[in-house]
Amino acid sequence: MGDHSKRRVQPSRGRKHAVLGALLGLLLIGLAAVYAGLSSHPQPLPSHAARPSTPATEPTQLWEPTAPPTWPRTPAPTEGEPARNPQPTATAPPTRPRTPAPTEGEPARNPQPAAGQPSPALPFDLPTANVLRRSPHQVFAHYFPPYPLSFENEPAAHDYYARNYLTPHGEKGKHAAYGGLLRDRPLPVQPSSGDWQLANLEKEVRTARDAGIDGFTVDILSLTGTNRERVDLLLRAAQRVDPEFRIVLMPDMTSLATNPRALADQLALLGASPSAYRLTDGRLAVSPFKAEAQSPAWWSQVIDRLRDHGIGTALVPVFLDFRANAERFAPISDAFSSWGNRSYVQQDGVPDDIRLAHSLGKKWMQAVSVQDVRPNQGVYDEAGNTATLRSTWNHAISGGADWVQLTTWNDYSEGSQFAPSLHNGHTYLDISSYYLTRFKTGTWPRIVRDTVYVTSRVQFTSAASTAQHPLLMRPRPGTAPPRDQVEVLTFLTAPANVTARVGTVPHAYVAPAGPYARAMALSPGRTEAVVNREGRTVASVTTRHPVQPTPRVQDLQYYAVSSRR
Repeated sequence: MGDHSKRRVQPSRGRKHAVLGALLGLLLIGLAAVYAGLSSHPQPLPSHAARPSTPATEPTQLWEPTAPPTWPRTPAPTEGEPARNPQPTATAPPTRPRTPAPTEGEPARNPQPAAGQPSPALPFDLPTANVLRRSPHQVFAHYFPPYPLSFENEPAAHDYYARNYLTPHGEKGKHAAYGGLLRDRPLPVQPSSGDWQLANLEKEVRTARDAGIDGFTVDILSLTGTNRERVDLLLRAAQRVDPEFRIVLMPDMTSLATNPRALADQLALLGASPSAYRLTDGRLAVSPFKAEAQSPAWWSQVIDRLRDHGIGTALVPVFLDFRANAERFAPISDAFSSWGNRSYVQQDGVPDDIRLAHSLGKKWMQAVSVQDVRPNQGVYDEAGNTATLRSTWNHAISGGADWVQLTTWNDYSEGSQFAPSLHNGHTYLDISSYYLTRFKTGTWPRIVRDTVYVTSRVQFTSAASTAQHPLLMRPRPGTAPPRDQVEVLTFLTAPANVTARVGTVPHAYVAPAGPYARAMALSPGRTEAVVNREGRTVASVTTRHPVQPTPRVQDLQYYAVSSRR
């Protein structure tokens, strides 16, 4: 939205000028009143942006213990409501020489110049977009259309999220069994006039772009209806905000019931947008989630039909079971990806996945994640505070991944969001930008601002017995053992003293320069962390939400705060 600042009227000389000035003032006052009346009444909700329908009622899809180290997604919800599990999209990245990656914080062997721009909210200066985009390595974030910033352009205190998704009684009690559909939501936006849906998507594009992200991989849940219309709108938003911000088309094969011809025809329509991602040779990137739901022959029909439209295709399948399907799909694919796992102890297979993809002559898109907590499915992964985020990024860097996909930008039903949210602010996105810079430039960025992040749950993992709903979350088989810990993650310009108070329990230690994580036992109450150097406080932060010993609703997401926001 534009800046509607008032223009100052300069004083005039003489009686005639005074009269004219008075008349002009009255006119401006009248116009201001009209404008205020218009801006206080947002335009009616367009017919295509109806409120979200009720969530899917199909049985919950739980973890399959026999699956390889890939992370399953649940069936997508009905039109307009959050899918149980979004799928990532990947596209074929350009080739690049592979060199051993340095350990975290260590200078690269061949550091590239990184022209930084002042980034007050970050512990380092993020390189400019031009520098980042020169890299052959690209970073996309998985965009999930069922969770826009706003459903109905209402104030956050009583919008659809507040009334129906964040309360056990929402949507006529259909989420009561698990205490409400969601535990977090997007950062609230103010209601606005005009095309507010497009404006909100433009805001999300700017946020991702400003964090160094190259584009979104957009989950195509349906070929008609609200979710499809949001895909169209996202393509428009990207083109308006930044023509270099790309949208990768990702048909979600857990949700789409269609035939090759119909899917290809719709992909051709979407691919006509200038923001739809194409490789340097002009081929349209198509990255189906759970590609193995259809055979390679089926996908060959999609590719052939797109050719009838005059469109070459670069197929980048995203698998739930990569190793079982890699050789089958190799003849028709340009790159591979796996949806991955969501616990720091399940990342050991990543190097082998990357080697297998490269041995078949394919690029690899690595999944990078924060956490995974699903109340409506009764399951969660133990992320270990930021351990999963740091581990997945480090594996992408050291393993020689060609691309990265952040899974997810905004699937709040899985608690996997990188996007700025009510309970996490920008923390996970800010931390990710540090690793993104190393991934894209080959150099760990220099810490220039002392920063401290604190992550913790707001209840103990064993406190579920006090929750007032019957369906409780249990650890996913194979995940790390549940833990009750606070993590203080510091990014320091030089060593410093850290004092932390977790509830009433004090802690003190010396943190080194660079990134350093220290875990402490969780206690009831808030956590405060203070960084001192030479008798001066250089960073401090306090958690916004206290740890409750007897919660009414089970909430096992890690909440996060930053000293710089």
